[in-house]
Amino acid sequence: MAHDRVPGDEERHTGSLVTNRVLLTLLVAALLGVVLLPFASMAPNRLMSGQAVGVTAAMLSWQWLALAGLAGILTACALSRPFPARLARWLTLTAAPLWLLLALYGLGDYASRALQDASPAARVSQGAAFWILVFCPILMIIDAFQRLGSSLAVRGLYSVVLVVLVGAMFAGDTFDALSIMREYANNKGTFTAEFLAHLRLVGLALGPALLMGLPLGLLARRHPTARGPLFGALNFFQTIPSIALFALLVAPLSALGEALPWLKAIGVGGIGAAPAVIALIMYSLLPVVRNTYAGFAGVPATTIEAARGMGMTSRQILWKIEVPLALPVILSGLRIVTVQAIGLTVVAALIGAGGLGAFIFQGLGQYAIDLVLLGAVPTIALAVVADFLLQILVALSKPAGMR
Repeated sequence: MAHDRVPGDEERHTGSLVTNRVLLTLLVAALLGVVLLPFASMAPNRLMSGQAVGVTAAMLSWQWLALAGLAGILTACALSRPFPARLARWLTLTAAPLWLLLALYGLGDYASRALQDASPAARVSQGAAFWILVFCPILMIIDAFQRLGSSLAVRGLYSVVLVVLVGAMFAGDTFDALSIMREYANNKGTFTAEFLAHLRLVGLALGPALLMGLPLGLLARRHPTARGPLFGALNFFQTIPSIALFALLVAPLSALGEALPWLKAIGVGGIGAAPAVIALIMYSLLPVVRNTYAGFAGVPATTIEAARGMGMTSRQILWKIEVPLALPVILSGLRIVTVQAIGLTVVAALIGAGGLGAFIFQGLGQYAIDLVLLGAVPTIALAVVADFLLQILVALSKPAGMR
């Protein structure tokens, strides 16, 4: 990429003071968040609004001074001096995770100290500044890797180390005093069941979506006359709001279950997993079909002609030429569908399908924000992990010359 040229960025040759505007913007956003927004919230119980606590009040002196020092290093990495471009990026990959871990530890440490002499019902929750201090270094890490153009193995190893470090903090007692962890402790058995239910709903939707979407995408490529009606119907499904689609399926599935007892016996009814899975399949079809069509359409015609000239049959061309070349685009569609399904499954809790959305809607009903976060944060984390793993799969599926 152009920004990876030696000895540095193109901006470095123009005499610009700032060589990484993305990094500097994230630093400014983090600084404004720290100054203007609370880092934590101290409440007398889980239902009442808490008192805002700033970073300097929540963290010990050495903690926020270390945070400021890391911010200074990252600021220097965003400037043309004193570090060369490549060294600045590696320093970013060193300082940003330290910043992330320090923000996490600082919140957990404050919660432990604040609740020592407080009422047993008192709760400490995350403030807006905390989320900014968490997401900004993550974005810095992503930007640094994009600029470095590092190999997939390096990125994977780095991510594993960071996840292990954060996981070690969760495995210890660092966050036990936080309100969200108390909610987890109170709902531990239910949380495991709902998490598995969430995964099951996503899996039940993705399987049929792929089985139907892949042939339909190939059909749209082979028969242009079918393309318009097919994409029109799938686009129509996408225009229906998710809650409305779930509601529309309740009556017909309920009637179907009553008419056919054997369907009711296997769980097909107006509420539960059946309408949720059907709705998720309907939403998942368009990205799968469109990316399948785009993948096969992107196979060079000259390559197919050369394969025919070598005497390959249509079946051989499909499986040995077209499918391997179209696979990266098809997997990109699967990546979109997976992340979309993980998010939409949250809404399925409204019709009794279960999943992490159950905590979100239960928390909204009780005005318990940390119970909402108990469902929302794992959903986001699940989507991020799925997206990352499928990015790796997409990269591995590309031919050697395209990686």
